[in-house]
Amino acid sequence: MSNFKFAGTGVAVITPFKSDKSIDYTQLENHINYLINNKVEYLVVLGTTSEASTMSDSEKLELVQFFIAKNNKRVPLVIGMAGNDTNKIVNKIKNYNFEGLDAILSVSPYYNKPQQEGIYQHYKAIAEASPVPVILYNVPGRTSSNINADTTIRLANDYKNIIAIKEASGDLMQAMKIIKNKPADFEVLSGDDGLALPMIAAGAKGVISVVANTLPKHFSDLIRFALQNDFAKANEIQYKLYNMFHLIFEEGNPAGVKAAMAYQNLLNENLRLPLTPISENLRNKIIAEMKKIG
Repeated sequence: MSNFKFAGTGVAVITPFKSDKSIDYTQLENHINYLINNKVEYLVVLGTTSEASTMSDSEKLELVQFFIAKNNKRVPLVIGMAGNDTNKIVNKIKNYNFEGLDAILSVSPYYNKPQQEGIYQHYKAIAEASPVPVILYNVPGRTSSNINADTTIRLANDYKNIIAIKEASGDLMQAMKIIKNKPADFEVLSGDDGLALPMIAAGAKGVISVVANTLPKHFSDLIRFALQNDFAKANEIQYKLYNMFHLIFEEGNPAGVKAAMAYQNLLNENLRLPLTPISENLRNKIIAEMKKIG
């Protein structure tokens, strides 16, 4: 395993909700322990998978403090902190208490569709404001704009506290261009569960995963084997999980992973609107696949 603090498997942690859609802290504490006991390397709170976009500011603060307390420094904690108003996010960072948090994961501005210079200036402002390391997050399928490889490399060279990128463009050539040209102290993490193995083979240092919410031991073992260059064992797990990589996302995230977790009795399958549960047809496919995986 690399000395890089965020090597291996990070989990974009789901938020369990009660039937009234309030946060179920009992299930969340159980889930935090489930993930750590199954040897994931770190946790991401308030990522996309957490349904953070449906939470109030007070809920977010309470949730983060709960994670810090229940994690109790067992693994690193990353906080999702982003927005499409640069000034607003910078002010939030300047006034935030980061005690107990190890890094920021910040998705590229969504909806505005900035040019590459706008993306660069946005992250420049975040890096200059942040007291903790920053992980860039490129997910064009959600933001409608790509952080191209040259912009990533420019940021990595210019700001030492920009330490990594969660690369979820689905473009292996783009990821490889970053890996080829990045500074030595900057790393690439996969943002796609199904592409984590080939990205590690190309030089990435791990993944921030959704599937690991439901199959943390299987998936973190896969990543560890890959990082140890044991691709025979990694491939064996990769193809065991292959169908799940598709099924979990077929009708959106985190609806798919919550259905799998409900089958495992890890949570009650509640989502906040505008998200809704998956179809019975997909649920049956996911359950059948979970039974095969064992």
